[in-house]
Amino acid sequence: MTLALYASIVVIAVCGLVYELVAGALASYLLGDSVLQFSTVIGTYLCAMGVGSWLSRFIGRGLAARFIQIEALLGVTGGFSAALLFAAFPHVAGFRILLYLVVAAIGALVGMEIPLLMRLLKERLQFKDLVGQVLALDYAGALVASVLFPLVLIPKLGLLATSFVFGIANAAVGLWGVHVFREQLPGRDSLRGQCLAALAALVAGLVFSGEITSFAEAGLYSDEVVLARSSGYQRIVLTRWKDDMRLFLNGHLQFASRDEYRYHEALVHPGLGALRAPERVLVMGGGDGMAVREILKDPRVGSVTLVDLDPEMTRLFRDNDALASLNAGALRSPKVTIVNADAFQWLEDNEGPFDFMVADFPDPSNYSIGKLYSETFFTMARRRLAPGGSLVVQATSPLFARRSFWCVERTMREAGFDTHPYHAYVPSFGEWGYVLGATSPYRVPRVFPPGLKFLDAATAPSLFKFPADMARLDAEPNRLGTQSLVRYYESEWRKIAPD
Repeated sequence: MTLALYASIVVIAVCGLVYELVAGALASYLLGDSVLQFSTVIGTYLCAMGVGSWLSRFIGRGLAARFIQIEALLGVTGGFSAALLFAAFPHVAGFRILLYLVVAAIGALVGMEIPLLMRLLKERLQFKDLVGQVLALDYAGALVASVLFPLVLIPKLGLLATSFVFGIANAAVGLWGVHVFREQLPGRDSLRGQCLAALAALVAGLVFSGEITSFAEAGLYSDEVVLARSSGYQRIVLTRWKDDMRLFLNGHLQFASRDEYRYHEALVHPGLGALRAPERVLVMGGGDGMAVREILKDPRVGSVTLVDLDPEMTRLFRDNDALASLNAGALRSPKVTIVNADAFQWLEDNEGPFDFMVADFPDPSNYSIGKLYSETFFTMARRRLAPGGSLVVQATSPLFARRSFWCVERTMREAGFDTHPYHAYVPSFGEWGYVLGATSPYRVPRVFPPGLKFLDAATAPSLFKFPADMARLDAEPNRLGTQSLVRYYESEWRKIAPD
């Protein structure tokens, strides 16, 4: 029996941490700023665990029965937590309150488990052995969960199915406990029925987790969801309304097919067209292949290296015919080499040189992305440019996030670039900004590839003119140690779209 209880410790430790990780990931998907969400979720969870541990002291009789009931209840609460939060987000005004209440409930139940198990084991082990072995197994289980979650569970199962699977595991521990403690359980038939009912509900939730996800996402997006994937890095959702397809990453719009050409033409051609011989090009981010599509319109380009963190993104936009049509099959071109890696680390490990670089990263909404807009990153990029080469960076909106935009420009200047900020109007986003960092004198190109829908020699110079409401503001440079850009960005966009 002792061995069975030890195995239960590992299982419940894994389950407890998985529920915490699911809540943190879901909050990041829905609310943004992963550092803030994970910090507050973890803090709430740990505090609630302390409360649960304290409350366990008031359980004086029927320890085995109470442990079994807690396992069944925790299985249902934790198992259905992701589905509840996902479905509630579009409809509940106080979503953060609901999030922390759910996390607190799970944490309190998890906090009761280990004290009760230790009391059940105290007659079989000396106290010094009991504490050491129980805590060692608990921590080992947490390690297992932390490794499985990003590498296996989210890519293979997704958030909702993951929470249901581990809810089933919790309820199964309760059912196993009925067998292990059968001699101490006069009401074991009732307890067995409770565990079986919990298991039945959780299995049904797992079976229909795809339908639950579809229902929840239908509430999040106004248009029909035609594709949804969870990778180890993000939630990828594609919606469609008539002939307009939209890509969302973690709930944030990345492009709308009806006007993305404006964004991508403006991103690529003002910098690429000004170079004499752009033989080697590097694209960082941009796993949808749209920037690569624009680059390949210039026949002078000999090779393009695309570095994007998420292999699911590049696979979808290379292999799915409907998505590949959006980038004109750019990722299938023999000129293109796809590398799935963190751009910061990859750039540090690869010397280049490149004639032209495109940094098409998501907006700097958290510190893991903010490092890609840092002085350190831009300095590293400049050193890997060929003589006379240049780097262009998408730099959020100079209208809605004005100080953030000029922070990017200031940071590139600090890194040694001759900066040329500009902007373009994209209907789906509004005014959008870019910063071109040159290493030699720059002139706006007068010749553009044929077939562009937006840019030409007449309109290009106007992109570099800023009206008063988008004019330069003082801003600190974005350094790795301070990440001022993330603070600017969060503050400015919160005024536009408060939580």
